Amino acid sequence: MSDRWGSVTPVRILGLDPGSRVCGYGVVDVRGGELAYVECGVLTAPQDRPMEERLGEIARGLREVIAELSPQLVAIEDVFSHQNLRSALALAQARGMALAVVGLCGLAVASYAPALVKKAVSGSGRADKTQIARMVQALIGLHSLPRADATDALAVAITHGRRLRPMAARIVPAVVRP
Repeated sequence: MSDRWGSVTPVRILGLDPGSRVCGYGVVDVRGGELAYVECGVLTAPQDRPMEERLGEIARGLREVIAELSPQLVAIEDVFSHQNLRSALALAQARGMALAVVGLCGLAVASYAPALVKKAVSGSGRADKTQIARMVQALIGLHSLPRADATDALAVAITHGRRLRPMAARIVPAVVRP
């Protein structure tokens, strides 16, 4: 998007890594092909509470994050299909809750498979959590690593930012394999 003076208006993206006990969020601005860190964190709910109370607590927190940070777009990670059935169901319920909150706030959502997020951030769809965390840290200039759930959410936001601006901060592998 450009304003009337021809400068590029930033687009604020909220990345989400949903969970039924912990929901990571990460916010980046994309402006002129550059990614800028805004904020990240986690929304938590007590593990000993029933599912509906945990999801309600996280939903309230998510609404507050959206109201405070005013994202224009939301990117969310898809349900990972190789988990056990009980975990996949809990994750799907948390993802549904997040989608409902985002929908009530009138925001558009993009969804990304975990392997696509890994590839967009690290150049490899099989990168491990440590590699992803280090690349997120390098791409947006973090001095220290946030909690894993927040880092994952930032990775999803970065992925969407790169999809919006295909030329934005492309990754070039440091090591070329023969």
